[in-house]
Amino acid sequence: MGEKLGKKGIAVSTAVIITVIVTAIIVGSGVYVLKPAAGEKEVTKSCTLAIEHFSPIAGTTWSGAHDRAAKRLMEKYPTLEYVYREEIGPDLTNSTAEELIASEGADIVVGNAEFMGLPLADIADDYPDVYFSSIIASDLTTKRNFIRYFPGQYQALYLEGLIAGALTETNNIGIVSAFPCVQVNRRQNAFYLGIMDAAEILDENINLYVKYAGDWYLPTDEAEIARTLIDTYNCDVITQQTDSGAPLDVAGEKGVWFVGKDMDIVGEYGWSSTDTVAVSFDTRWEVGYEKMIKSWMAGDNNPDTILYPRMDDKIILPEPPWPGGPTVLPTVDIQNNHEVGIDAISPAARPLIESEIISLVENRRTQMMSGVWDPFFAHEFVSNGTGLELESVSIPTAGTVVKSANETPTDEWLLSKFNFDLEGINILE
Repeated sequence: MGEKLGKKGIAVSTAVIITVIVTAIIVGSGVYVLKPAAGEKEVTKSCTLAIEHFSPIAGTTWSGAHDRAAKRLMEKYPTLEYVYREEIGPDLTNSTAEELIASEGADIVVGNAEFMGLPLADIADDYPDVYFSSIIASDLTTKRNFIRYFPGQYQALYLEGLIAGALTETNNIGIVSAFPCVQVNRRQNAFYLGIMDAAEILDENINLYVKYAGDWYLPTDEAEIARTLIDTYNCDVITQQTDSGAPLDVAGEKGVWFVGKDMDIVGEYGWSSTDTVAVSFDTRWEVGYEKMIKSWMAGDNNPDTILYPRMDDKIILPEPPWPGGPTVLPTVDIQNNHEVGIDAISPAARPLIESEIISLVENRRTQMMSGVWDPFFAHEFVSNGTGLELESVSIPTAGTVVKSANETPTDEWLLSKFNFDLEGINILE
């Protein structure tokens, strides 16, 4: 299934904001010429962005967020077209890419998961004028025109961990997860650090349980794992590192708190309500995609090939993304029912959370949006002895201090070598 969406040649009356001081001018051909600020590149081209989604778009937070990002960027760039294909596996990645280039004129081709995006590197040299991109899970292979991208979701996950740790009454929290990879380990570890900081403030011993389904989108298996976490391990707060709505459905059935990921599932999809969803985080993939689009439009033959934007990176939209919403969006943020920051905490959940935790969530969010604090800088990393054995990186022995507190890990290490669980996480068979 695929679709082509675009606005080439359609004139609009309002300027499109690129940065605070960058404006867009319509020329006679209908193509926008972006007048750059000092140091920025002039944009004179139209562009077709093609995304190969590994899953369906409808009913998923992952592909749904990528699809939303492309549509928001079309609103900002009237010369941008967006085309896509759904449910693409690695055996179809390159043939689909070549079809998108030949029939749709794709200028940027994205595989929105690593397992099916990596094959694009094999054809990148055959299409030197096309940018190819794959989301990062554990591998950091790049080429001149093969870009790797992942947003700094871990920062919002740390905030979610603070909230989850403050909400649990049984002191048991569960994650329905996909499979071990650096991406999953990194996100789960950030969530766990938030839980541990809440536990320290509250003087509680809180357990985190993780059980793997084996893939990203297995609704039946995800539901079964959610029930196991609740019924067998007495978890009264659950979240997921998978992509279907099944864990949320089980949380609603069982009357436990759910912590969302990737999108504001209540506000954007109308899934469940804030009576079940304590908080979500929302990913604005458009931050990284905009960087690719602007570089391609400017004719840059040597774009940045590793993109890892965090909460201090932002996009400016021409209109609020929802009524009354902000036009400046950080790469990721806690968001629930179209509320952001501490207002994203469910009105039903907030009275249950200690004021000290609320203040810490607010302060840490502000610091991360300003780029002056990061959970992966502040905390020590001690290995649990579990994780993913990589070809070049072994799982550190349990108890090994891999990183001391107040040390900054490199982006390369976070993206490709953070292959272990932090000490204290319970990995279930």
